[in-house]
Amino acid sequence: MIKYRKMNKKDLDQVIDIYMAYYNQVEGRAWTYETTYKRINPILTRQDAFCMVCEKDQNILGFALGYYEQYDDLFAYTLDEIVISKDHQRKGLGTDLMFEIESHVKDKGAAMVQLHAVDDEMHKKFYGKLDYKNTQGFISKAKWL
Repeated sequence: MIKYRKMNKKDLDQVIDIYMAYYNQVEGRAWTYETTYKRINPILTRQDAFCMVCEKDQNILGFALGYYEQYDDLFAYTLDEIVISKDHQRKGLGTDLMFEIESHVKDKGAAMVQLHAVDDEMHKKFYGKLDYKNTQGFISKAKWL
């Protein structure tokens, strides 16, 4: 049976392994334990963090990292990462994890979930079926140094 629960520091090693395996094997990246720790730990330990895992028999199959943000007129949840292990993808776990997150953050008073996603067909299909839309008036900006 799949369980969904709040992530804690004890989960960090399993989560790091899933992150590295997915991005290194599927997307050809070069994440190390150290770089992955530097990516995940600050989100997990942030004051307003809300991170979840999905697990079966105490083995983590996927996770989501995010945090609450207060604006002048809006309390929102920012989803920073969602990763399902390679062997457990396309079985509905990501969708179910998103529904669990939405339910929890709505219960805490968040009016919106916001996220950044890669602009490719896989992400458009996944987030589109969950009714996520592109925002109007906001775009990501970056400057290479």
